[in-house]
Amino acid sequence: MDIVQIATECAPFAKVGGLGDVIHGLSKALIEKGHKIEIILPKYDCIDYSKLKNLQIATRNLYLFESHIRINNTVWSAEADGLNIFLIEPHHFASYFNRGIIYGAEDDNDRFFYFSKASLEFLLKTEKKPDIIHVHDWHTSLICPLYHETYKKLGLPAKKVVLTIHNLEYQGRCTVYNLSKIGLKAEQYLHPEEMQDPIYPNTLNALKGGIKYADFVTTVSPNYEKEMKTELGSKGLYEFLQKYQNKIKGILNGIDTNFWNPETDHYLFQNYQAGVIHSEKELKKRLHARQENRKQLSKNLSIQYDPDVPLLASITRLAPQKGLELIEEAIRFAAERKEQYILLGTSSLQEILSRFQNLQKQYSSNKQIAIHLYHDETLAHLIYASADMLVMPSIVEPCGLAQMIALRYGMVPVVRKTGGLADTVFDIDTSNQKGNGFTFDFPDKEGIIWALNRAMDCWEKEKEKWNVILKNGSKADLSWKKAAGEYESIYKKG
Repeated sequence: MDIVQIATECAPFAKVGGLGDVIHGLSKALIEKGHKIEIILPKYDCIDYSKLKNLQIATRNLYLFESHIRINNTVWSAEADGLNIFLIEPHHFASYFNRGIIYGAEDDNDRFFYFSKASLEFLLKTEKKPDIIHVHDWHTSLICPLYHETYKKLGLPAKKVVLTIHNLEYQGRCTVYNLSKIGLKAEQYLHPEEMQDPIYPNTLNALKGGIKYADFVTTVSPNYEKEMKTELGSKGLYEFLQKYQNKIKGILNGIDTNFWNPETDHYLFQNYQAGVIHSEKELKKRLHARQENRKQLSKNLSIQYDPDVPLLASITRLAPQKGLELIEEAIRFAAERKEQYILLGTSSLQEILSRFQNLQKQYSSNKQIAIHLYHDETLAHLIYASADMLVMPSIVEPCGLAQMIALRYGMVPVVRKTGGLADTVFDIDTSNQKGNGFTFDFPDKEGIIWALNRAMDCWEKEKEKWNVILKNGSKADLSWKKAAGEYESIYKKG
C-alpha cells in the first residue's frame, strides 16, 4: 500500500513528545512489512537539519488560497533514517513556521489548519495516489473533513483517511473564522452533530471534525480507548464518541527497539544484552553492567554512588498530566528513607519550571537527590541503564513510552494504573498476569506511597522476588511489529 502520514512531528529531527516517536517507529515498521511510506510535515526553522539527508526542492510553486490571499509554498524532500520526508515551507506573511518553536504560538490554529490544506493541495497537484492518508491529533484532523468535502471531489484518490488521537486533552478549539480561512463553509459546521464544541457552543472543535469525517479512528492504547469512552475521560466528547465508537480502536504503541537497545546504545558507559533473561548467569551479567553504568551516572551527576540503596528516577515532561504533586511526594519520600532519586524533566511553562527550580534548591546539598531541568539525551539513556525503578505517577497517560523503555533496559516501573500504563505494567502483588512492576489506582499521596513502600521493601528484603520481576519485565514484546500489523488490518479493512 501507498501510505501518507501527515503530522506535526517526526523523530529524530522534529520531536516534542511521543507523537514524533510514533510517526518514526510506525512508519519504519510499515516499511518493513513492504508498504510505501511518505511523511509530510511543516518545514520548521527549528528542525535539526543535521539529521536530514538529501534535502532538496521537490516542488517550487505550490499555490493555495488562505481567505482570498494567494500564497506560494515550496515543498522540500529529504530522507531521515530511511524515511521519505516532505517539508512544506509556506512563503506566508505571518511566517507560520519560522518561530523557533513547533507548538505554543498564539495562532497555532491558523498555522496547522493552513498546513493541513497545503498537504492535501500538495498531494493533489503532484498527482499522488495514496491508498491511505493517516493524520494525527487535532493539528491535522481537519484533513478528514477537507478531504471528504473538497479534495475527494477534486480527484484526489484515497481509499481511507485514518485519524490517530494521541491525547484527547487537546482538541483544537477554534472560531468560525479559522475554518473559513482554509475554505470550509464554517457556519454549517456550527451544529452539535458536526464540529460545534460541546463545552463552548460558539466555537468549533477540530478534533471532533476529525472523528466524524475519518473513515477510522485509533488511539494509542486499548485502555486509553476505554477511558476516552467514559464521561470523565471523554473531555466533553462523551456523546460524540459513543455515537462513533464502532470505528474507534485502541492500538498500543511500540518503541524503536533498534534505537532503544542497551546492547548497541552508544550513550551507555557499558553495554549489555537486551531481551529475555534465560538464566541466573544472564541476570547477574546484566546487573553488573547496570552497576557500571550507575557508577558513571553518579559521577556525571555528582551524587554518591551507593549500591546498597535503590536508585529511583523519573524521566518526564513536567506537565500537569504527569502527576507533578506525586513526583514531588516520591522525591520527599525517597529523601526521608535516605534512598536515591533522579528527576530529569523539562517544562515550557515558567510556573512549573519555577516550582521545580525551588525543589532543586531545596535538595542542592543532598548527595542522594539529583534534579535536572533540561533535556539531556545521554543522561536519559544512562538513567534507563542504571536506575532500579522508574516512577511514573501520571494522572493521564494515553500510552507512555518511558515505562516501555524502562522494561527494555531492566528497570522496574512504579506507575499509576491508567491509560497505556495499565496495558504494559502489571503489579507483582495484585495482578493476575506475570508481574513486572508495581501499580496504584488513586492519584493521591496514599496511593503512590503504598506502591513505593512495596517496591523499596521488595528491593531491600526480597531479592528473589525482585529478580522474578526483572525476568518478567524482560519478556515484554515492546516493538512496533504487533501495532504495525493492527494498523495494516485497519488500512485494508473494507
